[in-house]
Amino acid sequence: MSTTTTAIKTEKRSAERSRSKLIPELRFKEFDGEWVKNKLIDWSLVVLDGDRGSNYPSGDEFQSEGYCLFMNAKNVTKAGFSFEHKMFITKEKDEILRKGKLKREDLVLTTRGSVGHIAYYDQSVPFDNLRINSGMVLIRNENDAISSKFIYINFFSPNLIRQVSTISFGSAQPQLTVKEINKFKFNLPSLPEQQKIASFLSAVDQKIQQLIAKKELLEQYKKGVMQQLFSGKLRFKNEDGNDYPDWEEKRLGKFLKYYDGTHQTPKYVEKGVPFYSVEHITRNQFSKTKFITEEVFEKENKRVMLEKGDILMTRIGDIGTARLIDWDVRASFYVSLALLKQNSSFNSTYLNQYISSIPFQKELWAKTIHVAFPKKINLGEVGNCKAQLPCLEEQQKIARYLTSIDTKIEAVNNLITQTQNFKKGLLQQMFV
Repeated sequence: MSTTTTAIKTEKRSAERSRSKLIPELRFKEFDGEWVKNKLIDWSLVVLDGDRGSNYPSGDEFQSEGYCLFMNAKNVTKAGFSFEHKMFITKEKDEILRKGKLKREDLVLTTRGSVGHIAYYDQSVPFDNLRINSGMVLIRNENDAISSKFIYINFFSPNLIRQVSTISFGSAQPQLTVKEINKFKFNLPSLPEQQKIASFLSAVDQKIQQLIAKKELLEQYKKGVMQQLFSGKLRFKNEDGNDYPDWEEKRLGKFLKYYDGTHQTPKYVEKGVPFYSVEHITRNQFSKTKFITEEVFEKENKRVMLEKGDILMTRIGDIGTARLIDWDVRASFYVSLALLKQNSSFNSTYLNQYISSIPFQKELWAKTIHVAFPKKINLGEVGNCKAQLPCLEEQQKIARYLTSIDTKIEAVNNLITQTQNFKKGLLQQMFV
């Protein structure tokens, strides 16, 4: 990719020139001149609705397998097609529907619900028969001077994102109509430049997908290792090559102290002491937080102090997500979290890993209050949950091994973020 990048030049121009001429900041060196602006309809791009008549399939006509995939809202995402959830109709049903059947190189755009999601029906899609539902349109390219893949990528550019957002969210009920879509303004270069941009950005997309696949494989590997470790099928040996002692099963409350956070929603301030809630744990994001005053913090800190080595675990909503506090912390937390205090009888990193294991999660969810919404588990029931505890030395070995996998997953995740940001920058500079 670096070789290709060197073939791109930066257009140096004044602010006045950039407003008056359609020339991208970044482009391949063999191309110059202005791009041409036109409405979607004037570029000979045809927007087609799906079939909405009396033959529209009803719930009992959908099958888990069949002749024609009838798309639902989950099949078109921000990142293109997703076929985790599939619904099919029979060949007979497909043949009596009048509109909405895809051809290769068509684009699918969502027009209701999650508005503005776009997908490209190229040869990589493993289904030969696809139909859109009533919350989508298909865009068909009937212009030989336009690359369908370029139009698809164009929908991720700031120009098109802004247009979709302005039109679709200008009413109480976010939606797009065929009339409005036909007014979308596309700025296009020559076909060779379109094809080169599309090819280059497709290579970036491919790199992102490879990294995502690598991350998923590492996550699956860790899940398998955890199942082996916490079921006792996979054991470490001591320095002499001998088995460690048998594991003990103990309730959390027997070997650690646990607390919940403040029950009163504090008055937040612009700057002060960080205040954690469920979203910080589930997103593993602690830099963006609300703040409380020093006075509120000191009052809560007298009851329970959050320290490095403690574990915070969600107990409302997304129950059972845990985060080891592995940094020097000065913060307080809300009642939605349970604090598991460290002590010398166990390894905090081991316990943090064990909390996400299948046996512990099953027990945790079995103790939830089923009539509550959102779901919650009482603090006392957290203490009643059981953990399998090897000796400290084996806990440390398990913790180090699982943490090493986490480190690899995080490294790949960082590469994904970097590559996505790289692509975002390209979209900002390579399109006008």
